[in-house]
This record gives sequence, C-alpha cells and structure tokens, in this order.
Amino acid sequence: MYEQPIRPDETWLLARLRRHLGELARLAAPTIISRLGVLMIAQVDAVMVGHAATAELAYLNLGNAVVINIIVASMGLLMGTLVMTSNAFGAEKFTACGAAWRRSLPMAFGLGLIGLAIAGQGAGLMVVLGQTGSLAEGSGAVARIMGLGVLPVLLYLTTNFFLEGLRRPVPGMVLMLFANILNVALNWVLIYGAGPVEAMGAEGAAWATTAVRWFLAISILAYVWWLPDRNRFGVRGGHPPDPETGRTQRRIGYGTGLGMAAESGAFTAMMLFAGWLGELQAAAYGIAFNLLALFFMIAIGVGGATSVRVGIAFGRRDGPDLALAGWTGLGANTLLASCFGLFIHFNADALVSIYTQDPALAAMAGGLVAVVAGVLVLDGGQAVMAQALRGRRDVWVPMVCQIACYLGLMVPVAYWMAIRMEFGVVSLIWTVLGASAVSLFLLGGRFGLLARRSLDPDK
Repeated sequence: MYEQPIRPDETWLLARLRRHLGELARLAAPTIISRLGVLMIAQVDAVMVGHAATAELAYLNLGNAVVINIIVASMGLLMGTLVMTSNAFGAEKFTACGAAWRRSLPMAFGLGLIGLAIAGQGAGLMVVLGQTGSLAEGSGAVARIMGLGVLPVLLYLTTNFFLEGLRRPVPGMVLMLFANILNVALNWVLIYGAGPVEAMGAEGAAWATTAVRWFLAISILAYVWWLPDRNRFGVRGGHPPDPETGRTQRRIGYGTGLGMAAESGAFTAMMLFAGWLGELQAAAYGIAFNLLALFFMIAIGVGGATSVRVGIAFGRRDGPDLALAGWTGLGANTLLASCFGLFIHFNADALVSIYTQDPALAAMAGGLVAVVAGVLVLDGGQAVMAQALRGRRDVWVPMVCQIACYLGLMVPVAYWMAIRMEFGVVSLIWTVLGASAVSLFLLGGRFGLLARRSLDPDK
C-alpha cells in the first residue's frame, strides 16, 4: 500500500509526528543493520587476520584503506539514485523510480572500472602513498585483489538505494546478514588454510571479501529484476528518455560524492596526524575511531531513512511534512546517539579492554573514548541534516559545508593543536567534535531555511 499525501484538513501535529516516527523506525532499523553489516565484514577481516600475523594485519589495513576511500567517494556519486527514487515514489510517478535505478547502473559500472584501474596498480600505488619494502608489496597485493570487488559493491549499493527509495530496505539487510556469515566461512578457509587450500593471510581475507561482494551484487540485482511489481516501477525499461532528470540525478551525485570524499579524506588525515605523534597515540586514536565508526552507523541508518521521508514529501510538494520529516530525523538521532553516548562515556574502560590489555594504551584510549560520546551526537546530527538536504535535492551547499568544516577547519586546526602546539592526541578528538558542531549548525540552518521555501522540484 503506497503512502498517500496528507489532506489539507489533517493538521494535527501529533498524528503527523506519530506517522513519521513509525516510518522512520521501519526504514531506519534495517538500514542500520545493513550499514553495520558492511562495517562488520571489515571488522571480522581485521580480527581474523590479526590472529594470523601482525604483519598481515598491517597489509590488510593499508590495502583496504585505499579501496574503502574509492568506494566511499563512488557511493556518494550514486546517492542520486536514492533521492530521485524517493522523489518519484512520493509523486506517484512509479515508472520513474525504475528509470532512476537504470540510469545509475552505467555510472556504477564506470566507477567500478575506474576503481579497479586505481587499486590494480598494487605495490606501485602503495609506493606513491609512501609505503616501502614488504609493506608496499603486501598491502599492494591486498589492494589489487580488493579492486576486483569495487564494481560489485557499487552495483549492490545503488540497487539497495533504489529499494530504500521504495521504502523496501529489508531485502538489502537480509542479503547483508547472509554475506557476513559467508565472509566468516570463507575467511576461515582462505586466511588460515583448510584441506588443499593453503593459508593466505591478508590476501585470503581480500579474496573472501571480493567473493562476498560479488554474491551481494548478483543476489540483489536478481531480486530487483524479478520483483513481482517490476512493471509498475519500470524495472525492465519502458520509460521515455528524460535528459533533464538524468542531469539532476548526476548533479546530486556529484555534490554528494565530493562532500563524502572530502569528509573521508579529512578523517584519513586525522589518522595520519595520530601516527606522527607515535605508535601509542596512533593505537589509542584507532580504538576511539573504531568505536565512533561502529556507533556512527546509527546516524547513517537514520539519515538514510530521513532522506527517504524528506524525498517523498518533496516529491508530493508537502512543505510542512517535509520540515517535520527532517526535524523528526534529527530528533530521533539525537535521542539515540545521546543514549549510546552515555553508555560509551560511562563504560569507556570496559569498551577499551575489548581492544587491548596494555595499561598505558588503555589509559590513553579511555580518555579519548569518553569524548567520543559527544562526537557521536554532533557528527551524527550533521550527517542526518546533510541527508535531509539531499532528500530536498539540495546538494551543493551541504558539499561546501562539509568541505569547509572538515577539510578547511578540522584538518588545519587539528594539525596546529596536535602537532604544532603539542596538545597531543586528545586534541584530535576535540577538534572533530568542534568541526561537527559547526557543520550541524550550518546544515541545520540551511534545512530550516529551505523548509520554508517553494517545493517546486525543478528549482
């Protein structure tokens, strides 16, 4: 049953809020699990490889870092699929939903081939990035193998964006759960060796991840191709060319991709700064960042659901509902992030003990993790507001805000405080918190301004 626009006489705020919260929970829960599944594949790889050899873990982390940055930037470029699908769904232009998905597939193919070409440089690429000797050879081999998985993961993501735009996030979640189980089984054989299969260490984990990504792509493409209501959504074609809508979809992708690439690059720089401070500081920051990334998946899920809710309201040009959808998403994320943040703050030492038993490292990491609680609320909030704006088809201003706050503000301030002023690794976490606060203020203000403007989709 498709959502109907609210009639002008249905003005009760409580009824609207209840509906938004219900839809937000229904959409966000499977989206959070799906995004967590993506992260858990990498986490399980690291844990299992770490039990094989420390050097192999270094190869895996460096090689995977290169490929992950390619995927993150490409994922942003494909985000227009989610926005255009939800807009068309809200406007009840159902065949346009399938058109949005079909337009995204050639771009996913192109980006996948570019990613393969970059990662395929292997050791040569790692040397350019400053690695030497066995570290360059080992991490280069991992990057080359994982480059074969860039195309399928992009096909999976853009197809899952299409399903999420139709308010159908469960299939992607189910496939991701199966993928995690498959990844553990393949890792066990390929990393440690079994029967005639020799132990491959980090390269084994890379082959397992690549195989899992192809499983995800083939499965979700088959699911969409044989949807029972595929004709309604124009999955197999049957819609006339629409160059203007195609340009709009690409514009959303360009802005989102640049913003996400800038943010990802800025956080990579923070990791480098921590490394310049020393091994202990780098390890402590790594623990804090891993916990932040894990719980940040809540904001990613809520943000994706908020983008769909805003996009549907935008498609049917319902201004009050659009505003309520955005602010409900921010409020829900703030409440969830605050609860988890308090849990992290008061259990910092226990959480750190999962990663290390080294007293010096545990003491340093515990102080950082306690600050992560505040970062979770603010960084998550700005992510939700950025997604709400993208659902409103506003992409360039969020992009500029993210570049300004993270590359323009966070990176130089963090360098000055941590390296030049020698305030140490804790200043990196505080700088992330400050940059996220500024980003949330700017993006929230932008959303409030646009929520009061015309909802003509062509503007």
